[in-house]
Amino acid sequence: MDSTQRRKSGINLPATMSETSLRLETTASPARSVSNFPSPMTMSPRTISNLSSPSSKSANLSDRFIPCRSSSRLHTFGLIEKASPVKEEGGGGGGGGNEAYSRLLKSELFGTDFGCFSSPAGKGSPLSPNKNMLRFKTEHSGPNSPYSPSVLGHDSGLSSEVSTPPKQPRKVPKTPHKVLDAPALQDDFYLNLVDWSSQNVLAVGLGTCVYLWSASNSKVTKLCDLGPNDGVCSVQWTREGSYISIGTNLGQVQVWDGSQCKRVRTLSGHQTRTGVLAWSSRILSSGSRDRNILQHDLRVPNDFIGKLSGHKSEVCGLKWSHDDRELASGGNDNQLLVWNLHSQQPILRLTEHTAAVKAITWSPHQSGLLASGGGTADRCIRFWNTANGNQLNSVDTGSQVCNLAWSKNVNEIVSTHGYSQNQIMVWKYPSMAKVATLTGHSLRVLYLALSPDGQTIVTGAGDETLRFWNVFPSVKTPAQVKDTGLWSLGRTHIR
Repeated sequence: MDSTQRRKSGINLPATMSETSLRLETTASPARSVSNFPSPMTMSPRTISNLSSPSSKSANLSDRFIPCRSSSRLHTFGLIEKASPVKEEGGGGGGGGNEAYSRLLKSELFGTDFGCFSSPAGKGSPLSPNKNMLRFKTEHSGPNSPYSPSVLGHDSGLSSEVSTPPKQPRKVPKTPHKVLDAPALQDDFYLNLVDWSSQNVLAVGLGTCVYLWSASNSKVTKLCDLGPNDGVCSVQWTREGSYISIGTNLGQVQVWDGSQCKRVRTLSGHQTRTGVLAWSSRILSSGSRDRNILQHDLRVPNDFIGKLSGHKSEVCGLKWSHDDRELASGGNDNQLLVWNLHSQQPILRLTEHTAAVKAITWSPHQSGLLASGGGTADRCIRFWNTANGNQLNSVDTGSQVCNLAWSKNVNEIVSTHGYSQNQIMVWKYPSMAKVATLTGHSLRVLYLALSPDGQTIVTGAGDETLRFWNVFPSVKTPAQVKDTGLWSLGRTHIR
């Protein structure tokens, strides 16, 4: 066809192509009419070339996108024919037709070059029956993959067997196993009227008297009566548990032999009430409303051998470290001071608390680790490194912190609280996760002491009761604390 004829037909064709090559095949199925195709006069040459006869397929260059099957991850699928029931091998002629149909289907879907389906069906072959038709083969992700089956929670195989169940939290009995009536136990935040000796004897200051209660046989002994003009403000046993010191409302410090119920010394020096006492191995420290801390040594005849002046208000918290090297004091001036044996001035002055600091405890597990608790306006337990004065952590407890005690058996802390929840709380350190919250007192839990074996605490409150709680495990068997005590259940009187 020359150029004149090509212009008349309205079709721009290459010089090497004739119009006879544009003949459309009309051998469509009856369900599909030739009229469904667009007219050759309205189609572009590229569309026409796509509709050319099969004889020219090898020479046809199509622009349709055909993905590369080698990069399509089709190997992760295993096609097993189960589109229709297949008889077992040797069971009849029905299986052959299904197999041929399946091969034809897979050939049309994946092409004849998809190698994993080229093998004949048989035992161990991908075409063997009795499997899912489409089975996705899970590719094992690396341990850091966010789509790992164990991360997504769908790995119900090996991971469920290997994974260990979470450790159950230790259960603490929610009720006290013994309650003692303590008439005239004062509701005064600044006093310290309960202490438990290493010889298993509880000392309690009630009004003008001090009573001793033996935990081994529940025997109550009246140690002393200060008379109508004085009152008990604090009690503290020596570490050996044989002597007990008593701070009085008149500012005296009396030392008594607990086993003989005999007074050994009377020490003066304070101008007003002595609300807190603390023993080291050799030194007895006393804190007073007169804002001073006096150091007493029973081996010398003097009433005191040193005076520490650093607080601007009443001293209400006092604790020696376990190595006797440092003394921590808390006051109503919201300050926490740390002293050593070689200076009359505090080596640390910690002022982060915003209320009175009565609750103080040293860690028996880590040297130089101190915990302190603030009053109603503060409500926080703060942890300190006394080597550099850094605050390590602060936890808002939601209530006035009245007392702190660090367990010697496990790395846990118990705190007692006042306004407004009057609760007792057990914490894990250093996470400060709550182990238990105990309630039962109707007023502020102002007094706290730990038993010699480290498993039981006694708490006292202005509701005039002493309550005994099993909160810590033993040293040898750190298992669940059972709700059984050394004493019979019930309520008895301390005097």
